[in-house]
Amino acid sequence: MSFLTDFLTVITPPPIVTPDDYDGWQLRWKLLVFRPALLKTEAYLSLLVLFYVAFWYWGSTVNANKAKKWISAHLPLYEQQFSKPQAKGGLTHDGYSDIFNFSTGRRNIASLHTIFTLRPRHDFVQWAFQVGRTFVDLQYRPLDDIQLDFKLASGALNDNFVWAVVAKDELLSVTDNRWDLTFPRTTENPALPSTLVVMSEFADVTENLLKPLGNFSLLKVLSDPKILPYFRSLSITDQPRDRPATPLALEDREKHVILNLVAPPSSHIADVTPLVAAIFQLIDSLNKVSLRPETKTKLKKIREDTDKEIKSEAEKEQKEEALDAKAAAKRKAEEERISKLSAADQRKEAEKERKRALRKSQGKVVRK
Repeated sequence: MSFLTDFLTVITPPPIVTPDDYDGWQLRWKLLVFRPALLKTEAYLSLLVLFYVAFWYWGSTVNANKAKKWISAHLPLYEQQFSKPQAKGGLTHDGYSDIFNFSTGRRNIASLHTIFTLRPRHDFVQWAFQVGRTFVDLQYRPLDDIQLDFKLASGALNDNFVWAVVAKDELLSVTDNRWDLTFPRTTENPALPSTLVVMSEFADVTENLLKPLGNFSLLKVLSDPKILPYFRSLSITDQPRDRPATPLALEDREKHVILNLVAPPSSHIADVTPLVAAIFQLIDSLNKVSLRPETKTKLKKIREDTDKEIKSEAEKEQKEEALDAKAAAKRKAEEERISKLSAADQRKEAEKERKRALRKSQGKVVRK
């Protein structure tokens, strides 16, 4: 009972002291008196809450409008390309900065996820942290990212490779969390604008993708100066973005074309529409890619070696986990055995364990 009393005493706020000589402005109604000068702290807290709520409303509205305007500008293109350009409910929101659109129903494309990863304008603390970090880390650039993730249908791309074109100033941030982009090497390509680099496993892949494929030229699209300010990366990949724990079965392997853009201001949304439209042409042209037999052999060998490495590491980890579990079970059994002994026998066991540990430590010192 005394503990409860002490606890209530600690959490109970101090009583409000109303001075008799109060000469400030006040409102009085019968027995009720409101004296604003005595509530300065509460006033400041209320202003802080109101500011946070106003900031949340402004930020969430800005982010929602960014996604809506971009989708509205590209929805006619999506409607031309897909039988189901949008889910029934329209955009899907995961919080106030992650927004999604799902499209499906097209030849060569199993699905398209349009993913908006916007700045946390709804949260003043997160937003202020991002702004502050830009002054400390010169390479850190918080951006509004739009990702178009095209999952290719079976047969759209017969070859297995990882290839990408990346803006130089985005190279670190774009590739930081992409395991699949550890396969290719980064090289300059004189045919591309100087702000872009190519990531390719073999030169043969780059030659095939940058040359005209039928009536489509990716090189021409990427050279458009209107697109470059908003272009981050374009990748074609047969590997998952995160390193798998075990080798993937053939039926679980997916091929993707992924376009990353910086969200343009509403007045320049139309500038990136030709690039988005060109991705559909690119996907339809991928079946025209014809790699040399030796390139295909090398690509296959790299993937077989990678699968062997992943399998070996997974087996090693499983063995280590089994040994840890066995050691833990052994320790538990020993503890249970000792707990059943008399106090004198427990002291003897403790002494034996102390001497055993001492001998081990001395052996380590001698070996050094």
